Amino acid sequence: MADTKARINQVVGVLDQLAEDTSVPRNIRRGATQAKEILLNSNDALDVRTASAVFILDELANDPNIPLHGRTLIWNIISQLETLK
Repeated sequence: MADTKARINQVVGVLDQLAEDTSVPRNIRRGATQAKEILLNSNDALDVRTASAVFILDELANDPNIPLHGRTLIWNIISQLETLK
């Protein structure tokens, strides 16, 4: 359980980094913030939170306006979240 919380905190840190990156379009930053809020909402089960966050991030990764480094960051976050299920 502590390992899971540590991984979630690590993912949240990367999402914060993405949300504060001004070279990324505003809708991508907004989506990163939304995914972070979903992950931190402890009222839902972990699998629901991770699936919801992955869904949002997958939509963001398919946005044609996202820079390459942002897309790579999102793919890395999705990979980390998929290990939590």
